[in-house]
Amino acid sequence: MDKSKRPFLKFKRSFRRRLPPIQSGDRIDYRNMSLISRFISEQGKILSRRVNRLTLKQQRLITLAIKQARILSLLPFLNNEKQFERTESTARTTGFKARNK
Repeated sequence: MDKSKRPFLKFKRSFRRRLPPIQSGDRIDYRNMSLISRFISEQGKILSRRVNRLTLKQQRLITLAIKQARILSLLPFLNNEKQFERTESTARTTGFKARNK
């Protein structure tokens, strides 16, 4: 049978079951930086529960651990690497311009 004559056949997708992001032996703690860093974006924001694939209880514990680590200066509040580059370039370009009289 030609492929164009059977448009209503559904394609079978093979689903690969994803591993849970937090294993049963992992302790959610502010000192566990390898675990916490997986749930923070490049900008330093806490990723949402939908992106992390965490349960509600796990997301709450991760959020508290990240906030504790930020307060104790183990994590930065935000990642300013790009922001510093912008301020340096704007500082060089902005200056007093001579007026033509």
